[in-house]
Amino acid sequence: MNMRLAVLGGGNMGGALVAGILAAKIVPPSRVTVTDVDTARANQLKKEFGVRTGHDNRAAVRNADVIVLCVKPLHMDGVLAELAGQIGRQTLVISVAAGVRSERIEKALGKVPVIRVMPNTPALLRAGTLVFSLGRYAKPRQETTAKKILSALGRVWKAPESRMDAVTALSGSGPAYVFYLAECLASAGASLGLSREMADALARQTVYGAGRMLAETKNSAAELRRRVTSPGHHRSGAEGVDRPRFGRNV
Repeated sequence: MNMRLAVLGGGNMGGALVAGILAAKIVPPSRVTVTDVDTARANQLKKEFGVRTGHDNRAAVRNADVIVLCVKPLHMDGVLAELAGQIGRQTLVISVAAGVRSERIEKALGKVPVIRVMPNTPALLRAGTLVFSLGRYAKPRQETTAKKILSALGRVWKAPESRMDAVTALSGSGPAYVFYLAECLASAGASLGLSREMADALARQTVYGAGRMLAETKNSAAELRRRVTSPGHHRSGAEGVDRPRFGRNV
């Protein structure tokens, strides 16, 4: 794609976005500018990816076709105030700031096309879940551009902005619950006599394997769960919930 990209914020998500875009050869490094307040981080991105870096957001967006706002939500108003009057109506603005509505960005920047995105942390490994919603002025061609960019970080879905809080709760926060499950599995294994290293390794592989089954088979999560759990006579205290089948010594 023959476009110029400005990524404002070179933190984990901004860095992941740059890495994914360059790996997918969506644009060359010479057409990407990343800004960050941390000079060391900016220099690291420049050295690693060959992109342009700097601190001046206004200079970065001056000739950009697409601007990606990767700043923390608490810094968003300051960045928007800095960019007010600097962005043309044909420049696509993509925001990955959680909880920041498109309307808020449009109010600050004017009638510009805005696309709001809720990513999750597996995007750092290009295995993310990314859901986007269109702002008031976003057109189909800009939606196509956004999907192309976001697909470099994982799988992409579209939802109305009214559903973005639900998306945040499910896929945005969801990895934390999976990590907590792995933590609990490892702790349980260690308490039953396994070494901590082995318990941790088994928990990691179990979550990885189960995730692949969910992703690569057509069976529902409920069906996959039923294949592991015991028959109905081993029910737990919660009516209708089967208990997992364990070995005799557990």
